[in-house]
Amino acid sequence: MNAFVLPRLKSIPAVVAIPAHNEADWIAPCLTALNTQLGSAFDHAVLLVNNSTDATALIARSMQPSLAFPVDVVEHQFAPAQQTAGEARRMAMNLAADKLRSDGVLLCTDADGQVSPDWLAANLFHIRQGADAVAGRAVIDPIDAAAIPAALHEDDARECAYAMLLDEIDSRLDPDLADPWPRHTEHSGASICVTLDAFHRAGGIPPVAVGEDRAFFDALRRVDARLRHALDVQVTVSGRIQGRAAGGMADTIRRRLVAPDLFVDDALEPVANRVRRARLRARIRRLFAGRGHISMRLLRDLGCDASLLTTALDQNTFGLAWEMIESRAAGLARPPVQVAALANETRRATQILKTLREKASARMSSQEKCPDLSLMEPPAHSPSGTSRMAG
Repeated sequence: MNAFVLPRLKSIPAVVAIPAHNEADWIAPCLTALNTQLGSAFDHAVLLVNNSTDATALIARSMQPSLAFPVDVVEHQFAPAQQTAGEARRMAMNLAADKLRSDGVLLCTDADGQVSPDWLAANLFHIRQGADAVAGRAVIDPIDAAAIPAALHEDDARECAYAMLLDEIDSRLDPDLADPWPRHTEHSGASICVTLDAFHRAGGIPPVAVGEDRAFFDALRRVDARLRHALDVQVTVSGRIQGRAAGGMADTIRRRLVAPDLFVDDALEPVANRVRRARLRARIRRLFAGRGHISMRLLRDLGCDASLLTTALDQNTFGLAWEMIESRAAGLARPPVQVAALANETRRATQILKTLREKASARMSSQEKCPDLSLMEPPAHSPSGTSRMAG
């Protein structure tokens, strides 16, 4: 009897970009984690050491003989006005992209991060499954996490729980076949994977000072890239409060140590608004696909006139169409959620989700009792038989 042989998967060229600023304490663990990947290996790495005054570049170069992949250590001095996290990631990923062929993937992590042993393999799995880009999760190093007051962890856990409730509501009212539930809601620069084609279609990392990771995934949505928020792609990052970039995780932790925030993350909103947004997005998605027609009721629900909707539907991608509508329609305004109101909003979201789950279960039960036999028969030509502080 012949032994079963696993099919040989096509190799996907992979290059990782790492922006670094004074990361002498972290760069060795970062590169070691990248070097000990299971089942896959990088073709190349680009370490952009910018405006550093420590031994980050020296340490990285000294490790080169022990690494299984070449590392380009690029030292660069940004002018003060350009010395931002966004500019550093933008330059690092552009340099890494230059190392790739058209069929490769571009990855990015942070110099204070340690990717999991299967980070590359898990990212490539989702790319092979059809994703254009994969957003991984960033978790705080347990030792650093222990130094953060319990109250901050509790606040973050409540906010994350609410975000997940809203996202499951989204997934049920406006399903994304490329990003099915379960998934997460993070867009962290510590774990980005994107095909070179999608990277260029999106215009690369946007030229913003901070929040470049979120802005990049927004750009990917504008070109209708297939995004996967994968739960099995993970990076451990430091939980330091003296960060290297303004507006990052360290700033968030330090700010909350001084005084609690009055509002939760601005990407969140009251659950009634999220339900409304998801339902309207699903209706616009059908219109963009040529199903249905513009009605007065839809215009009233959106809070816009027919000219805006018509112009939006003329865009080349659904992502552009939805962004135009969402940014201008009065009915899609995103009011903030006060921290004091979070418990009530969470209770409402839990009840709404319970109802949505029950309806979905009832539909599945009905389909099982009365299956559509025409869908079960094979075609005549065929043979039968995925912490908000951390990201």
